[in-house]
Amino acid sequence: MDLQLNGKTALVTGATAGIGLEIARTLAKEGAHVVVSGRNQAKLDEAVSSIRASGGSQVRGVLADAATAEGARALVDAVPATDILVNNLGIYESKAFTDIADEDWRHLFEVNVMSGVRLSRAYFPGMLARDWGRVIFVSSESALMIPPDMIHYGMTKTAQLSLSRGLAGLTRGTGVTVNSVLPGPTRSEGIIDFLRSVASDPAAAPPELEAEFFARHRASSLLQRLIEPQEIASLVAYLASPLSSATNGAALNVEGGLYNSIK
Repeated sequence: MDLQLNGKTALVTGATAGIGLEIARTLAKEGAHVVVSGRNQAKLDEAVSSIRASGGSQVRGVLADAATAEGARALVDAVPATDILVNNLGIYESKAFTDIADEDWRHLFEVNVMSGVRLSRAYFPGMLARDWGRVIFVSSESALMIPPDMIHYGMTKTAQLSLSRGLAGLTRGTGVTVNSVLPGPTRSEGIIDFLRSVASDPAAAPPELEAEFFARHRASSLLQRLIEPQEIASLVAYLASPLSSATNGAALNVEGGLYNSIK
């Protein structure tokens, strides 16, 4: 299927690894001119090389920390306009509620929410003026099923849904859409360390860690395995495409059936 992305520009934040990298790779292979952002030059260069090696020739990296106001400004200065904005940047951690300090709450909110707020605020008006654009937030199933050991993380993911739906309401009658995707636990950088942090035996082999995690912490999953980043990227690429023009203000599950709902 031709996603009709030739000539479109796309900015993907947090794109040096995991879900973000696969989203950028998929968009580039579909013909989009892709910009990936990151805060580590070596990882940024590696990501750009990886995308080019897999057939995405129109890609460049911008060194900027989109989690800060200064970094967001630097990114917008380097990329004044974009057709597609994928707010993928995000962090997570497992921590007991009583151990989550004020700074932890603020830090996760700055990274996971404010990065998307600042960049959407910068690019959204131009999309409306051109009567075409795509804003996509990479949220999480934790927005709907708040993990008791990650309440601060869940809060930021729920906030992204509110932001996405609110922005979608401002697109009425235009060719701009704003949507969210809700991945479940995904095989990305740092996931094994996270599985060890919640395992009964942190020294267990990765397949055992994965099996125990789904048995103990995500028993409702129909997939019963980690999602591959490409599985998320395929949905995001469709939402970025002109073919998804009737999908707006939606929160689309790609979480392996964790969330037991027929909404």
